[in-house]
Amino acid sequence: MSCYGQAGTPRPGAYDEPAPPISRSPRRDHGPPTWSAGALSGEDPLTDTSVPATGTADRDLRTFIAGLPKAELHVHHVGSASPRIVSELAARHPDSKVPTDPEALVDYFTFTDFAHFIDVYLSVVDLIRTPEDVRLLTYEVARDLARQQVRYAELTITPFSSTRRGIDELGFMAAIEDARKAAESEFGTVLRWCFDIPGEAGLEAAEETTRLATEDRIRPEGLVSFGLGGPEIGVPRPQFKPYFDRAIAAGLRSVPHAGETTGPETVWDALTELRAERIGHGTSSARDPKLLAHLAEHRIPLEVCPTSNIATRAVRTLEEHPIKEFVRAGIVVTVNSDDPPMFGTDLNNEYAVAARLLELDEHGLAGLAKNAVDASFLDAAGKARIAEEIDAYTAAWLAH
Repeated sequence: MSCYGQAGTPRPGAYDEPAPPISRSPRRDHGPPTWSAGALSGEDPLTDTSVPATGTADRDLRTFIAGLPKAELHVHHVGSASPRIVSELAARHPDSKVPTDPEALVDYFTFTDFAHFIDVYLSVVDLIRTPEDVRLLTYEVARDLARQQVRYAELTITPFSSTRRGIDELGFMAAIEDARKAAESEFGTVLRWCFDIPGEAGLEAAEETTRLATEDRIRPEGLVSFGLGGPEIGVPRPQFKPYFDRAIAAGLRSVPHAGETTGPETVWDALTELRAERIGHGTSSARDPKLLAHLAEHRIPLEVCPTSNIATRAVRTLEEHPIKEFVRAGIVVTVNSDDPPMFGTDLNNEYAVAARLLELDEHGLAGLAKNAVDASFLDAAGKARIAEEIDAYTAAWLAH
């Protein structure tokens, strides 16, 4: 059992209360952030961040963020492979086109558009060929999360991508569960799983993912939710309704990607057809005032990933990112890293990006962290523990 309790249903009315008020600091006069894949060449993305610390206040805020207890709700399993792990896996499988040199990964992970990103992502997926590869990746992802003071993470896993490549399904589940338990014991980071359908693979993938997520003899203990990822263009959401219905009936929570590279109608489909409880990205929601009002009224959180949206060209610049509009509309916003090493970022950096875009001080950042805890599928006792830790950390920081 986790120190935060078992995975389970959030307390009733978890999203019925108002979100914590976001506290803003005075505007800081430094230039716009720049996204750089240069962080891929090292093991710690914070050595080359996209938001420079230009003064004492900025450096202090970054130090605060580095120690702030957090929850991560939108982060992908394979997409979290660090350059060291990717190069190690590529060396294990020399027939792959993925470079074995971490420095060469900088150029390899420079994307021209979202379709190119998917191609590169799938080439890394192809490096995961055995249960041992799965276990190594999962454990090392947990280590990187723990380094950032992530107390709880819902890791999005696409089991179909591995089972269709020949990895035994029971071996796959045993590998992620072994890594999950070891990570909690050794790092104190609690992992839970979201199994997602790779939309580009169609209904065959949907059927297989649903089976793996709902069949008792296969379904892993840490599984809490069911998602839909991959390209959105040409992959309408309503076709996946029967599969989400089955997953929801089996007790899983609905968390599809929507509105990242398509318009707000995709978000509406996710809400009405897939019964989404959170929306992955939801970037285009800002173009529909009625949708913004609906998300705010029903307390449906958005899993916002600013640097990812720039790297995949879903949003042109950080200055144009709609996170500010989401907050003004009263939507529950959570900040996440998506595929962090591929985008030269990590969760700490995403909090720094949010701090600049939303003009947040320490109280505001603590509120952002508590949004993620509240929007998670952790049990009530676990949520309370992390929220209390965030409050205690913030009070101690401000006192000293």
